[in-house]
Amino acid sequence: MAQDQLGWRIDTGFARIPDALAAQARGIPVAVIGDVSHRLFSFPGGFRNYSSKANRVAGPALTVKVRPGDNLFLHKALDIALPGDVIVVAAGGALDNAIIGEMMGRYAVSRGIAGIVIDGAVRDIEGLAELPIPVYARGVTPNGPWKSGPGEIGYPIAAANVVVASGDLVVGDQDGIIVLPREDAAPVIEKALAHAATEAQWAQQIATRSWPRAWVDQAIAQGN
Repeated sequence: MAQDQLGWRIDTGFARIPDALAAQARGIPVAVIGDVSHRLFSFPGGFRNYSSKANRVAGPALTVKVRPGDNLFLHKALDIALPGDVIVVAAGGALDNAIIGEMMGRYAVSRGIAGIVIDGAVRDIEGLAELPIPVYARGVTPNGPWKSGPGEIGYPIAAANVVVASGDLVVGDQDGIIVLPREDAAPVIEKALAHAATEAQWAQQIATRSWPRAWVDQAIAQGN
């Protein structure tokens, strides 16, 4: 389904990252994925996960662009998302009106949506805390949204200065969120798995007081 009127468009004809890749990514810390992707694809600080029941998420992005303070197209996205999708909403970073609250969060769970990321505000945080999926946002306000549009679904967005296209790999944990372009996600996750294994080795070396530290003095010497 595609609608072509700018500002009222909906596109569902995009390819998603494979389920198996999402399952792999779900077990890797976002910080590790960020390290191996040159720290260019993570959301900045200030985003919080308001669910206390779900600490991790990984899945294909379904992008939504809304007018700040308006959530009409987010409602539509909840209706058309596939199970396992992570809805990412460009809401201008605005904190004056919440884009989602408890009832929409409960509906998202009933639809099998894996998580929600709002570049804007949420409300009903006591209810969101009980959801079995993570809901990330910049902040909280009791003010509700408007529902008049315009908006878009399925087209590339800029959320928190990160470009997100529908089908890209979204990974979130308690540190925050990273989005990898769909065509690059598999090799990055392969590198992240290897780096996670290296960090596990470091942890063992720290425990046995055998972690190599000569590189610190070498780096300082090179700077002189």
